[in-house]
Amino acid sequence: MEKQFPAIAGKERGPGPGRYALPPTIGHVGHDFTKPTCPAFSFHGRMSDNIFGVDSSPGPRYHVQAKMTRFGKDGTPAYSMLGRIKPRNELFRTPGPGSYSPEKAPPCNRQRRAPSYTMGSRTRYCSVDSVPAPNRYRLPSLLGPHVPNKPASASYTMSGTFSTGGPAVDLAKTPAPCKYNSTDPSVYLRRQPAFSMFGRHSLPKGDTNIPGPGTYNPEQVTVHKARAPAFSLGIKHSEFITPLVIVVSD
Repeated sequence: MEKQFPAIAGKERGPGPGRYALPPTIGHVGHDFTKPTCPAFSFHGRMSDNIFGVDSSPGPRYHVQAKMTRFGKDGTPAYSMLGRIKPRNELFRTPGPGSYSPEKAPPCNRQRRAPSYTMGSRTRYCSVDSVPAPNRYRLPSLLGPHVPNKPASASYTMSGTFSTGGPAVDLAKTPAPCKYNSTDPSVYLRRQPAFSMFGRHSLPKGDTNIPGPGTYNPEQVTVHKARAPAFSLGIKHSEFITPLVIVVSD
């Protein structure tokens, strides 16, 4: 006798969403009563040509001005530019401000006239002119004590070097400042850290056998652990297993 197991609801395959016929939401016939309906409009057919003999009203050809409102005409002031008027009489022309020359009128009411000047042409040079030019004059020098009409300041001279007994000859053999040796600050102060730079190592040659990254096996190192970690893949659980639900009380 074959053993029978209880039926699992997850194995029952019902119809898909496309098998259910829901009422439409377009139009009025058979419209879904749970959804609101919007107004519907239709297009009328084209009228015949006989309509023109019955209805002869004009179409939307009326032109309403933009300044016309529902309260009347707009009261904003409007301006326009007119063209220049032609002179009626050529003999009557009012002179402009540039036509008058008040500086040419004679003085009236015993008023004074401002001085007027003119610029003449350049005069010709005389070939027998013996007047010296400005660069011909020579002013006396103001350096030194030999200026008769100018006060002179103190003057100094520099003498030569004495071979014996002069300031340059050191008879006492006094040492100069550079003769003294400077003391290392590390002797009387706290010594600071000192660093040095080592030379660069020579590059390895072509005959050197350097191992690559694939040569090492870090997973086989058992220095600090008993063995290397190992992993495995578990089995796939069934989709019909009931999950464990634990109710935690407050």
